[in-house]
Amino acid sequence: MSICEVRNLCKEYPGFSLSNASFSLEPGTITGFIGRNGAGKTTTIKAMLNIIHPSDGEVLYFGLPLSEHENEIKQRIGYSTGAVNYYPKKKLKELVSVTKTFYDSWDEGAYRQYLDLFSLDEGKSPSEMSEGMKVKCNLLLALSHRAEMLILDEPTSGLDPFSRDELTDLFLLLKDRGITVFFSTHITSDLEKCADHIVYIREGRIVLADTREQFHEKLGAPGETLEETMLRLEKEARHEKTAV
Repeated sequence: MSICEVRNLCKEYPGFSLSNASFSLEPGTITGFIGRNGAGKTTTIKAMLNIIHPSDGEVLYFGLPLSEHENEIKQRIGYSTGAVNYYPKKKLKELVSVTKTFYDSWDEGAYRQYLDLFSLDEGKSPSEMSEGMKVKCNLLLALSHRAEMLILDEPTSGLDPFSRDELTDLFLLLKDRGITVFFSTHITSDLEKCADHIVYIREGRIVLADTREQFHEKLGAPGETLEETMLRLEKEARHEKTAV
């Protein structure tokens, strides 16, 4: 059974429409969500979490509709927009003491394990941490309540190459532990290293959702990297649009 199913999500804004977005995510896999800026990645993610209300469609987690089981589902998933950007002067242990009150499934043992794994100092505040460490803080908070799935919006954006490489290694480790990772990015080289599946969106429509191998077979050209494929496809789409 899919851990998450997105079925025909729609959302209308002036000048932009998310149109019938559909894809599914399998347990214990890493899926990269790609598309140029403004293509609809963040809109889709926010609709998947009911942060914005879609005009049509539905999202299911663990076979349960989000519309009817939101509180239960959000106990089992984690969401991050990247680095910690709230209460930057509060120490990590203070942020944790507040966060843990929201989750019945908070696991102090898991918290200590990931605190050590991520080499985080709970006596430091986000303002004293590097960008990579701030991202790890968000992951720490999610994983400490035993999140079975992580939904991450541009988690590697703004990170240096070393920190990005470290983060993708972390995704692979979490995958080995059975955790599903879904993350949006425009840095396609990160996906070459860790993604099992790719969901590609353009102008509010899902172009293709498939395994990374099938994505290359269906849309790529011989010898192309994922970045080269995406650049070519976007240029072709722009040319077709201007030619009409």
